[in-house]
Amino acid sequence: MQSMTDVVRYVPGITMGQGEGNRDQPTIRGNSTTADFFVNGVRDDAQYFRDLYNVERVEALKGSNAMIFGRGGGGGVINRVMKETGWIPSGELTFQGGSYDDRRATIDVGRGLNSAIAARFNGMYESSAFFRDNVSLERQGLNPTLAFASPSQKTRAAIGYENFTDRRTADRGIPSFANGPLRTNISTFFGDPSLSHSRVDVNAAYASVAHTSSSGVNLNNQTRFTYYDKGYQNVFPGAVSSDGTEVSLSAYNNAHQRRNLFNQTDLTYAARTGLVTHTLLLGMEVGRQLTDNFRQTGYFNDSAATFAASVTTPTISTPVTFRQSATDADNRVTSTTRSIYAQDQVGLSDYVQLIAGVRYEKFGLKYYNNRSESDLSRSDAMVSPRVGLLLKPVAAASLYANYSVSFLPSAGDQFSSLTDVTQALDPEKFRNIEAGAKWDIADRISLTAAVYRLDRSNTKASAPNNPGLTVLTGSQRSSGYELGVAGSVTPAWEVAGGFASQRALITSTTTAAASGTTVPLVPASTFSLWNKYHVVPRFSLALGLTHQTDMYAAISNTVKLPAFTRVDGGLYFSLTEGVRTQLNLENIFNEKYYPLANGNNNITPGSPRSIRVSVTTGF
Repeated sequence: MQSMTDVVRYVPGITMGQGEGNRDQPTIRGNSTTADFFVNGVRDDAQYFRDLYNVERVEALKGSNAMIFGRGGGGGVINRVMKETGWIPSGELTFQGGSYDDRRATIDVGRGLNSAIAARFNGMYESSAFFRDNVSLERQGLNPTLAFASPSQKTRAAIGYENFTDRRTADRGIPSFANGPLRTNISTFFGDPSLSHSRVDVNAAYASVAHTSSSGVNLNNQTRFTYYDKGYQNVFPGAVSSDGTEVSLSAYNNAHQRRNLFNQTDLTYAARTGLVTHTLLLGMEVGRQLTDNFRQTGYFNDSAATFAASVTTPTISTPVTFRQSATDADNRVTSTTRSIYAQDQVGLSDYVQLIAGVRYEKFGLKYYNNRSESDLSRSDAMVSPRVGLLLKPVAAASLYANYSVSFLPSAGDQFSSLTDVTQALDPEKFRNIEAGAKWDIADRISLTAAVYRLDRSNTKASAPNNPGLTVLTGSQRSSGYELGVAGSVTPAWEVAGGFASQRALITSTTTAAASGTTVPLVPASTFSLWNKYHVVPRFSLALGLTHQTDMYAAISNTVKLPAFTRVDGGLYFSLTEGVRTQLNLENIFNEKYYPLANGNNNITPGSPRSIRVSVTTGF
């Protein structure tokens, strides 16, 4: 796994969108997001493609839960847990190559410098192409960290810095025709790859301090500063003519800079009152974000904003210029977050626990339009409760029920939609009701199940009889159930996978969609299962299967992405104690499928059969 798309393939209830070829954009339980990403529990809400070279694990936490994570997170969040710096010596160097000029190298080395200080370095470089015509990427990451420990080991601190860069072709796929993906060579680039590019530079500095007192109080403080500098430009496809011979092309570019500064403090304490136990959590978060946006529209022949190209040769044959249109963004947004939260996990007996918590969050936004020199602002005070009941009939099994709430301020995921109209609107609200079970069998394999209903209200739409008026009349409902499995069926057979059945519908008619409309990028069911079998101590083989039913590409419900089943395989061989090889064969049966979209006419074909080979050496 090298991307968020790879990760969510085996997580039930999450599908990935195309993100206009420049960002991660998952749909979690029917709610699309570009911002619900975290690093070690701290917000990482910029738009870019994340890498996994310095990640220990990825946590997909589903269901709205602002009590833990704050605003947003309507369908859930994705949290990357970074590799920790420790005192045990470690070192790995991996080289990878494969189909379509796939070339990648990673390094991970850590040492204890003395009893009080340890260091770790993770690095990555990749220069690869794709099966799509003239599409490539180049990215690199550098991540040194230091850890410090007191002589008593009761206080630990860590500091780190990451520089991550990504340069790639902004690929927005193929258009649709006759209610499905256009029948064309899946490698065909619609637009102009030489004018379609995306770049991002991420520089993050972070520090943490953890202390355990002799009285049992645990204190954890994290500070994270991140500077995101992103720019992208694309010439991309629109609708195909009724006779199927021409496709309209449009173009724009966007420059985006964001500075995030967050500080988060958590205090936990275990106590007892009589026969009742308490695990108390108290916390606070403060943050400030400064965002600059600048967008320009592309013009063909310096006049029309679209260009008609042949479907068989869909590249531009005329000069493209970029300048601001009347509606293009040029703004600066300042946002502030201040929140406090508390939770008590009450043990009523060995078999029953009650969890109750609440977050109070004050979110302020100032929006300055550089073109009109106008100021807009909005301030919201949000109260997000969480309550749950946990039953443990036996030590290895648990049953739970949960109710939680989240809010999304009216400026949206990326603070880009604040206008004279929307600044007066209340935040969107998400209510999640869920029940489920977990069973750990013989400490070897874990089975999980969940059933949920998630209601989203206060979504924005134009008033039916007055298109110039925006009102809070929109609502949608997501419901379904999920099953998961992870662990070892036998000492030699490992599995990981899940099944999800879900339905996400618009539940109130607005100018955007009629009641009963299906939310896009939500397949009715998904199934995934990865199997790895250790044949002998030094040799293993694997087989994986992912299946997805059809789904709509956009809210119009006119274009469907067909159902598909993809089969992958892997071979693993340890040459020596310190050297191992891995071969991954993806899409073994060369299935033609379309897993990603960003609307009806930006559909990404899946990769044909491909191979990856990696060699890892320890030192």
